[in-house]
Amino acid sequence: MNTPERSQEICTAYHEAGHAVIALVFERPVQKVSILPDQRRLGHCELRKGVSRASQDRLEADILILLAGVVAEAIHSGTYNWTGAAMDLQSVRRLAVMRSGQGQADKLTRRLLAKTEHLLQQTRNWNAVEQIAAELIAKKSLSGRAARHYFEQMAK
Repeated sequence: MNTPERSQEICTAYHEAGHAVIALVFERPVQKVSILPDQRRLGHCELRKGVSRASQDRLEADILILLAGVVAEAIHSGTYNWTGAAMDLQSVRRLAVMRSGQGQADKLTRRLLAKTEHLLQQTRNWNAVEQIAAELIAKKSLSGRAARHYFEQMAK
């Protein structure tokens, strides 16, 4: 039976799986993915600090990873949960202002939101989101190694 709590858990699983998949697309090492709530959030995707390859545009990749949660949840549910993604969106705003200034931040955010949608709608990436979300629903937490395994399985 799909209770409101169960629906919330499923949406959170897609949200966190979205973060993980886009991080992996940009070869950023994932430490852990979880849908176990704490005082501040319903779940989290933790990236390993300081162990990533320098990307062409690190700031843009960071924004895409942050947007991937709300986008994956929206692709799954059909609606954007902007309220639930408030912490991510604050970080997106801060990075967008750093990247392009106050006046252009909204335009940059819209462009990167569209890019995130495009990336997640690619079959390989979406299949990885669905696989990771299913594992999160079943197990509540995954190691970064397990997330990478599911992501790489979709490449074959």
